[in-house]
Amino acid sequence: MIKINLLPFRVARKKENIRRQISVFLLLIVLTIVALFWYTLTINKQILTVKERTKQVNSQILKYKEKADRVAQIKKDLKALKEKLEIVSVLKKQRDKQLILFDGMTELMVPGRMWLESFKTNKDNVTIKGIAFDNPTIADFMEKIEKSPLFSKVDLKTAKMRKFKDNVMLKSFELLCKKEKPKEDEKEDSKQGKKRAGEK
Repeated sequence: MIKINLLPFRVARKKENIRRQISVFLLLIVLTIVALFWYTLTINKQILTVKERTKQVNSQILKYKEKADRVAQIKKDLKALKEKLEIVSVLKKQRDKQLILFDGMTELMVPGRMWLESFKTNKDNVTIKGIAFDNPTIADFMEKIEKSPLFSKVDLKTAKMRKFKDNVMLKSFELLCKKEKPKEDEKEDSKQGKKRAGEK
């Protein structure tokens, strides 16, 4: 009977299996390294893209912020200008009213029998100080004021004798006159009152 020794064949086969397993293992390691390298490159590229976009967005935000700041400053300047124009308009109206009062006052005076020393005015009242020859002159002046459309009421605050040059005695007087409100002022006051009531 012939005997065949298969041991060397089995050893060679075993070695081949081990070699194949090592090759597969090394191939897997290489593929894993390649995959990791590719993944790292992809992530880095995405990070760079996001950074670039963030930079562009920040640049646009800065640009729009400057525009918004300019718009806010323009609005602020316009508001200040509007307030100044309103003040100028009010002052112009007040000046016009004062001129009307002064012009009207010259027509109300009793000619040749009195003269004015001072004329002070505020929003609602006018204080008049003057000199007259006698009480009837003051009474005539007050009557003219009461009939005038510029005033609604007049009160005599003081009336006393004063000595002037050459011992001439004349009447010194002070009147408090309440202004007559024009219709447009009454409408404006009514609007302001309603506005304040609405705010409350």
